Amino acid sequence: MIRDNEDLARRSAGVPIKITGVKTFVVNAEMRNWIFVKVLTDQPGLYGWGEASLNWKTRAVTGAVEDLEPTVLGRDPRDIEQCVRAMNKFSYYKLGMVGATAISGIEHALWDIFGKSVGLPVWRLLGGKVRDRVRVYTHLGLGEMKSVYETFDVGSLKERAAAVTEKGYDALKVVFIPYGAHSAPVPAQRHVGKMMQALRDTVGDAVDIMIDFHGRPGSIAAAMGYIRELEPYRPMFCEEPVQPGDTEALRRIAEQADCPIASGERLVGLKEFQPVFAQKAVHIAQPDLNHTGGLLEGKRIAALAEAELIGIAPHNPNGPLAGVAALHFDVSTPNFVIQEEMSGAVPWYDDVVQTPIRRTGSHWEVPDAPGFGIEVNETEAAKHPFKPEVMHTTSAVLDDGTIVDW
Repeated sequence: MIRDNEDLARRSAGVPIKITGVKTFVVNAEMRNWIFVKVLTDQPGLYGWGEASLNWKTRAVTGAVEDLEPTVLGRDPRDIEQCVRAMNKFSYYKLGMVGATAISGIEHALWDIFGKSVGLPVWRLLGGKVRDRVRVYTHLGLGEMKSVYETFDVGSLKERAAAVTEKGYDALKVVFIPYGAHSAPVPAQRHVGKMMQALRDTVGDAVDIMIDFHGRPGSIAAAMGYIRELEPYRPMFCEEPVQPGDTEALRRIAEQADCPIASGERLVGLKEFQPVFAQKAVHIAQPDLNHTGGLLEGKRIAALAEAELIGIAPHNPNGPLAGVAALHFDVSTPNFVIQEEMSGAVPWYDDVVQTPIRRTGSHWEVPDAPGFGIEVNETEAAKHPFKPEVMHTTSAVLDDGTIVDW
């Protein structure tokens, strides 16, 4: 493989390269679909892989990739900025989350091609290494989705948290904020406090704990009710305490909370992050490199965050290709804090993709293979075709029938 990469880089040096096609491969990972994107070129053996997974939007995203393909055909894949501009500008209408996800998957694949063409890992092309390892965290259930979103009792919480730390992680995230609306009943607040106390007692002070609110509280007061219960146990951060879009509400929570506040997974591009940063509405920003427009846009977001004294903790509950893209971003980003990962989402995770991700304890090692250093086994991928994803959002209904945020 090393010799093949060297030959590929030598053959590609100084040679014009053109994009000849963009393909998608949908891999059903039980509770969600992964969308792998492959960009083909006119150079034999030179292609790139990216990921464009988006919950419950699989067919929309694959359609968007197909619609965007004509805007990049014939272009040099190493002109990444120009390719992204073409996808955005020629689309005319604003693309939103679905379109930005499609662009992200294609853009990732372009970086993979660029790295392979010069025989360097992508992180070198993003500015080089600023750290020797990348700190990561995972969820309850080690990626098994039901455990992530449906752990509301103390016994299961303690058991699943212990399993995570036994695997060597020193940081984990939980989702146990109740579904609600504009008020937070006292019993619900007390239960959150009880869960957090049990979690801290189980993992100790040396393990960082993050609480994902998932935007469930419908008011500042409701969010603060739960945050007050969590504060004594020193969470690393409380994530998305209210729905994205209301920057003023987020700012007021960040000012009142006695713990860091994080948000950003549902924001698209630098323009949507700018007002959040300008108002110091978060302490930690969480762009999803799968959804926000790609690595170039992610680097712009990170640079502005750094200027505003805000850390970066990229969101990533997606598949293995998204994880690799995040790894290269993290290696090269100075204000990076910690990386979300879900490498145990399915038992056959490593059968479908060969990745350079190597975890030691709670850290990923820095890869050195050209490009992203990934390869997809298309035969294995085909064994897990598209299926409609599980709509566990249907549980977000109050006793009186009111549908609330999931």
